[in-house]
Amino acid sequence: MENIDLQQLIILVAGFGIVAIASNQIAVLFKKIKLPLITGLLFVGILAGPYVLGLIPFEARNNLGFISDIALAYIAFAAGSELYLKELRDRFKSIKWITAGQIVVTFLLASILVYFILGYVSFMGTLSHDQKLIIALLSGVIFIARSPASAIAIINEVRAKGPFTHTVLGVTVLKDFIVIIMFAITMSFAIAIDQGEAIRISGIFVVLLEMVVSFALGFLLSRVLNLILQLKMNHTVKQLMILVAGYSIYLLYYGVKIYTGKYFGKEFLIEPLLICILGSFIVTNYTKSRYEFLKIIKEIGTPIYVAFFTLAGAVLAIDVFVDIWLITIIFFAIRLVAIIVGAYIGGKLAGDPPLYNKIGWMPYVTQAGVGLGLALIVARTFPSWGFEFATVITSMIVINQVLGPPLFKWALALVGESRIKANTPEFDGVRDAIIFGLESQSVALANQLKGNNWEVKIVTFNQEINPDDYPGLTIKHIDQISQENLEGLETQLSEAVVLMLTDDENLELAELIYQKFGVKDVVVRLNHRYNFQKFHDLGTLIVEPSTAIVSLLDHFVRSPQAASLLLGMQEGQDSLDLEVLNSNLHGMALRDLRLPADVILLSILRSGQMIITHGYTRLRLGDIITVVGSKKSLNELSLRFDG
Repeated sequence: MENIDLQQLIILVAGFGIVAIASNQIAVLFKKIKLPLITGLLFVGILAGPYVLGLIPFEARNNLGFISDIALAYIAFAAGSELYLKELRDRFKSIKWITAGQIVVTFLLASILVYFILGYVSFMGTLSHDQKLIIALLSGVIFIARSPASAIAIINEVRAKGPFTHTVLGVTVLKDFIVIIMFAITMSFAIAIDQGEAIRISGIFVVLLEMVVSFALGFLLSRVLNLILQLKMNHTVKQLMILVAGYSIYLLYYGVKIYTGKYFGKEFLIEPLLICILGSFIVTNYTKSRYEFLKIIKEIGTPIYVAFFTLAGAVLAIDVFVDIWLITIIFFAIRLVAIIVGAYIGGKLAGDPPLYNKIGWMPYVTQAGVGLGLALIVARTFPSWGFEFATVITSMIVINQVLGPPLFKWALALVGESRIKANTPEFDGVRDAIIFGLESQSVALANQLKGNNWEVKIVTFNQEINPDDYPGLTIKHIDQISQENLEGLETQLSEAVVLMLTDDENLELAELIYQKFGVKDVVVRLNHRYNFQKFHDLGTLIVEPSTAIVSLLDHFVRSPQAASLLLGMQEGQDSLDLEVLNSNLHGMALRDLRLPADVILLSILRSGQMIITHGYTRLRLGDIITVVGSKKSLNELSLRFDG
């Protein structure tokens, strides 16, 4: 850190904090135009940086370096927490060979090609042989890095599941774990070369000793993290303590570096990233604190990434952007070719299916936090050319971040492991419901829905049941759960499906309805609590009988009138969800709706989010409004909204 007094530092940090908050808000706009959030954060950082608006001055490179250190420690924690060995065992052979293929091929091919093209780069052409060698080796390592967070986000978005998905996730996580170790070793040799030291046996011994000490400190850090997680204290305090533990490793790194350089004439360099990722890995795999650790890592991620990527954009050497576009494209092409070759060789050695080998490179294009973090470490370690190098790497990462996710989604679709929800069909003017399972509760539910002008079918597997025994109800028989049978039931025309079978049968139906029919509301009667998350991931409405009665009685005790009203037990009163389908209502303020005097609007659900309403809130097509009132008025109101 440069010489700066406390007051100036506070002003600098406060100013950056304001920019970071604005960056978080502005970056959301980039997501709306289908660009990655990281692109928006980097853009705002560049805009606020010293080359454009000057809101973040040049001094930020050094004086705000502690923010990068905290973020880098967190990134290492996040990478280590993703490497959970029990989840990798079923595809370990493929994971092992594809990881090895990509690491070896990418590192060797990228290092060689980068070294030979550096002489043609205008701002790097004057570098010495040793400096070009350092850049080539570090580029080879950074090219290997992937983005576990991006991979997990895409997998969750398309609900991908299968051997290809498991392999991709395992390779992604394992690569980032190994790349940090490789980077630590490569940096040690790079610093020695940069300082003009020949690579001798003694130098190799020192590097190995640095690795051993780093491993030992990683184990010690895991004990500290586990102790923090076991303490009975405020959750927010634990989050802060974990960040402090990570930052303390960087303080130790600087302290050891300065002390050994001053008193021994040679700096001893422990590796903070390596220490943090090892500590996280041990906590994740060998302690009982795994779940709480993962929860904390997830919770504190957003502010860390916002600060990190915004600062990364601010410290980029924008003055060389005009000169780097061609080298950026070349770096991107080199990395892409290396990934394609490495993935194919690894897949062949693993004996994976031909389709997997053909498209196996697509999931590994995306880069984000780890690659950018390593580039910034290089920039701060080698300031004479490092920030120009970081600018090239960052530009390449932005390209990878834009092109990578669509390629990954395409690959998942090609192997048949993408489970994107089908489009919800348009309302046909008739409210249809299908109830799976014939029993007293389903019969009662069907009669109640019919009393509210719904068309209802009850579906059963029991072929011996006589529909004539249920006058006024439509009973359908099917022999198995299949897309063809659901199409025969006209599931695509239904506004609601109620599942009252076993959990396994309900889950199979929910999956099929989610992927092929897109029914708006799927209601599940849960039999076993441990299946809750499976149904929740499908966006179903879950009724758990064991707790539903308790919750109902609780509401009757605390608010009997409201409970009776919402359950339709008040004479002549009912509640109803109405979807805004009438285009004439789009943009109309609630105060102008002219609701019947006996109708009250309770809430509006918009794009999955409940919003706080007032008289000036304007309706939008697709809004779900919940109203309470007399049955006669609600029937009239539903015609108005459906129109």
